[in-house]
Amino acid sequence: MLDMFLQPDIWVALLTLVFLEIVLGIDNILFISIAASKLPINQQKKATNIGLFLAMILRLLLLFGISYLVAMASVIFHADWQWMEISVTGQSLIMIAGGIFLLIKSVQEIHHKVEGHSENKDETAKKTFTISQAVIQIALINVVFSFDSILTAVGMTTGINNQDTPIDEALIVMIIAVILSMIIMILFANPVNKFVSKHPTIQMLGLSFLILIGFILISEGAHMAHLVVFNQEVGVIPKGYLYFTIAFSLAVEALNMRLRKPNSN
Repeated sequence: MLDMFLQPDIWVALLTLVFLEIVLGIDNILFISIAASKLPINQQKKATNIGLFLAMILRLLLLFGISYLVAMASVIFHADWQWMEISVTGQSLIMIAGGIFLLIKSVQEIHHKVEGHSENKDETAKKTFTISQAVIQIALINVVFSFDSILTAVGMTTGINNQDTPIDEALIVMIIAVILSMIIMILFANPVNKFVSKHPTIQMLGLSFLILIGFILISEGAHMAHLVVFNQEVGVIPKGYLYFTIAFSLAVEALNMRLRKPNSN
């Protein structure tokens, strides 16, 4: 079994998967940071670590249930009207439900910060918002993010299997990639959480990103369901557009923060 690590293709696949898991985990860290920011400062690190640990456990469980994930691609319900056709699958339902959940939570948080923002209200909210509520919210969205992450990992290891690598070796590569990526994210999650909590504009930017991510999840779910509206099939929004938008927006916000610094002195 250790001979597999002597193959260069295995190392390339492992490093690529670790990188992909970290990139796909950015969305997860963002949601966890915003959910944890509603807790008192002394509980935020605990909630963040629990959230990421849950994400790792869910990813590992999904890895061992790959056959079940593949079976979820089968059609549950099919409808064909004159103007719309859809073939609903278990995968599409999870993605659409996760997207709707993100949209609702993000809009609620933005409304709270815009309409009901005050230090007294924030402190009261932090006292009433418990760590168990934060963990439940994090666990719910972890299901969607883990599902998306594992589907990507399975797609990556398909190429490995075509090179005569046994399925158990491909599974080992995916497990190692998930564990390594989660360790890296745990190391950086708390600094990100502190930074997001300290800068309200970053929180608002993050919530706006979550709205975009929600729309992308819904579009992916619709694409998985082969949704056709007026003879136009719903396509997948390339995630590269999302990551470029996030990077560009953060770069602009970094310039704004630097510009505001002299004014605050």
